[in-house]
Amino acid sequence: MNDVTPPVVRNYQDAGVLIAGASSGVGWASAVKFADAGVRHFALLSFDPGRGAAARSALLEHQPDAEVVHIPFDATDPISVREAVSRAHSVMGSIDVAVTSVSAPAYRPELLHRTPLEQIPDILTAQAVPPMLVTRAVLPIMRVQHGGSIINVASDAAKTATPGETVLGAAMAAIVMFTRSAAIESKRDGIRVNAVTPSLISGTPTTERALSDGFSKKLFERAMAQAHLGLPSAEDQADLVVFLGGPAAARLTGQAISVNGGISAA
Repeated sequence: MNDVTPPVVRNYQDAGVLIAGASSGVGWASAVKFADAGVRHFALLSFDPGRGAAARSALLEHQPDAEVVHIPFDATDPISVREAVSRAHSVMGSIDVAVTSVSAPAYRPELLHRTPLEQIPDILTAQAVPPMLVTRAVLPIMRVQHGGSIINVASDAAKTATPGETVLGAAMAAIVMFTRSAAIESKRDGIRVNAVTPSLISGTPTTERALSDGFSKKLFERAMAQAHLGLPSAEDQADLVVFLGGPAAARLTGQAISVNGGISAA
């Protein structure tokens, strides 16, 4: 006989959703999609107070009856992350879904021998650490609730060895393995942990930067040619995020899922 207590999976109308990296890209698109799915309680976390306030205003304009708080934070600083998550929990009363979509600033793919030695620790820290810190910070809250969904946004560089993404790929692979291990540890507490691993995303600053010139432009133009189903948008990624967060994915955990239009399969 199985005496395991069923996890708590709240309907979106009653859920509190925290999004780290919510002012642009997949994070912002996810906020809009969550609102469309019925979520009314949001904590938007981002580094820039101005952009964060603008995102809060835009989300309230999109869904006027939502309750939205913006919390400035440094996603690489443990104290800042702990305080931001604590405040989000205090405001919303629960954290049922936590999404981390934080990109390393001003980084473009480049061959390893051309990558400045001094940049390597910064790339690894800026990319790999935020999902780890946010996941660790929300876990005690979700354990008490006996339920929750954590979604970490990485990239296909975690799965496919790609010239020009040696360091970035190492960081993304760290996110994916961290996510999978956290999923195995947390399943007894009713907590699901999954990763979204996009490749190129149309219309985002990261993709525009990668396609601007140099080696990365050649690399990603070739990749775009393989997206025979169409180059995905941030909204396409957000659809997956919303699915993973809610009741429809109540038994799905430890997965790294790509929406990439056919660029790769891994």
